[in-house]
Amino acid sequence: MAASAVVLWSTLSFSLFLWFSAATAEENTTSYSLSTAVYGDQNVTYNGTDSSTQPAEFESTTPTAAPSSSSTERPVQPTLSADPLPVSGQLPTPATSVDRLCPCDAHRDVCDINCCCDRACREEVALFTGCSLHSVSGNKQLCSRDVASYSLGITIDGYSELQSSVQKETNYDVFCIQSQSGADGFSHPSPALPTDSNFDSLFKQFTSFIFGSEESSGQVLSAELQGGSGYQYGDVMMTAGGRGHRGMFFLPAPGVTAYCMDTSAAAFLKDQSSQCSRHMVLEQDCSTLPALSMDTYTNIQLFAGKENDAAVVPVEVTSVILQSVDGTQTELQISDGEHLSPVLLNPTLCANVVLKVVYVMKYNPAGEIVKVMVSLVLGFVREAVLILDQEFQITFVQDGEEVAVHYSGNPGYVVGLPLVSGTRTADGITRSIDPRDTLSLLHTAGDQDCLQGLHKRSPVLFSVDSVSGCKLRLEDAANCSLVFQALLDVLRGPNYPQYVASFGNSPLEYPLDWVPIKNNSNPGEAQSCIIPLSLHLEIEWTKYGSLVNPQAQIVSVKEVIQTNVTSLDQLSGGSNTVSITSSVAFIPVSAAALPGYRAMPTIDAKLPFDFFFPFV
Repeated sequence: MAASAVVLWSTLSFSLFLWFSAATAEENTTSYSLSTAVYGDQNVTYNGTDSSTQPAEFESTTPTAAPSSSSTERPVQPTLSADPLPVSGQLPTPATSVDRLCPCDAHRDVCDINCCCDRACREEVALFTGCSLHSVSGNKQLCSRDVASYSLGITIDGYSELQSSVQKETNYDVFCIQSQSGADGFSHPSPALPTDSNFDSLFKQFTSFIFGSEESSGQVLSAELQGGSGYQYGDVMMTAGGRGHRGMFFLPAPGVTAYCMDTSAAAFLKDQSSQCSRHMVLEQDCSTLPALSMDTYTNIQLFAGKENDAAVVPVEVTSVILQSVDGTQTELQISDGEHLSPVLLNPTLCANVVLKVVYVMKYNPAGEIVKVMVSLVLGFVREAVLILDQEFQITFVQDGEEVAVHYSGNPGYVVGLPLVSGTRTADGITRSIDPRDTLSLLHTAGDQDCLQGLHKRSPVLFSVDSVSGCKLRLEDAANCSLVFQALLDVLRGPNYPQYVASFGNSPLEYPLDWVPIKNNSNPGEAQSCIIPLSLHLEIEWTKYGSLVNPQAQIVSVKEVIQTNVTSLDQLSGGSNTVSITSSVAFIPVSAAALPGYRAMPTIDAKLPFDFFFPFV
């Protein structure tokens, strides 16, 4: 009895087993689909099958006992029955057994010299000097296969005699095929060819996700609506139109080509990001093509769920960024209900064209949409006939989901990760779960105005020195008291922290593990207008722990603010702008580590005064 443990991996047309077995050579069940002939060191593979048979015992045969049948053609690939397999998993009836395959039989009704499996060879076997083919085996991928062996023996008279046997061999490879379920076990089935009768069904099956129609947007299966109040993963989200009309929420995406397809439905809980192109004529499409207007992407109302009486959730515009012709971006302040439509400024320039759309959908555990937010990037398009590239993105966020707080090291800081910062309260240290809400610097951009426009920021990364800044226009510095605080807020950033964690994983409940940010202002001489010209952070750190694996620890954080010592007119040197900078520098203060060695042990034992009495 063979003991085996089987793990199944199903493919298209055959079953692959991870088979660990302990079996004897007398195992009487096998299956194979390929036969291999061995010519010395070469293998020739044929297709074939075998049912459950008892292996033949080794036997000796004289030349006169050889059968007379032979074949003029090389062995062909026998076909398997197309009927489905029984529940027992047995293979179809074999078409050819392994002992009937003879790859070296090249001539019909003629004995091929030294071809020991040639059935036309009778008395000629006595003159053979060796077997050109020693064995014919089943497919080596099978877990068990038959092997037909051929060899020559010497009779008492000195003639050769044929010795053949069929035995079963076990493949102990963990990746072996236990059974084959059909003739197509080692190949993919041929795809259906389109004809006049099946073209419509194939078209719906393979192109429904690419091509859409206006009729399909208003069709909703009743079974889908009755499946539950909320959406499920992969469901198409429904939009509310006029007069109770239901449609699908589309997110443009490239189809067969790179051009945008506006009938690509967005699926629930499937984050998607796509980029596609549009061919447009500027004078004709600037103000008429719906895909260029922000109203197309903001004037949408979605059903919170699949039910007919589900609540309607409008799309909320969170930010609109205007991108100039040269690529600089500025955030626009748009009131509720206000929209910017594409405008043709001149025959070669169209303004307020949608370049990027980002949706963020919040949902609850019931699968209902709670809130829909959209951010847009509008820009300018030039030239008369052109290809416009647009980018679309949708992200799903569960409502009330707590965002994991990532460490910047465990325990010591890691080079290139942001510093961990927080604010001191009565209960201890608090920090934002948003990784962007940390100690940061201005992100340098071309001609960035200190008091106007969108200020991009970058987190302070451990052991990475940085310098950035912005420009202050002198006409904006009329009220120095307001400008001083405004510039200070821009340099420090929103929610400026008070403490920085000494280690990358410092717990919030241990305030002593947090280092305060010390302020060291350097005021200039009394001037009519004093403004901060620079904000510099000096962060001192040391290596803490063993010499083999030291950990980076922050020991001091100092904020240095430099103000002007001369008037702004003299400082600008005749220009109407003044440069304001922010920087950070990491200063290692750890002493050089030296290996230490333990001192040799010494004996410090005191004996009693009468230890040697009475000898001494």
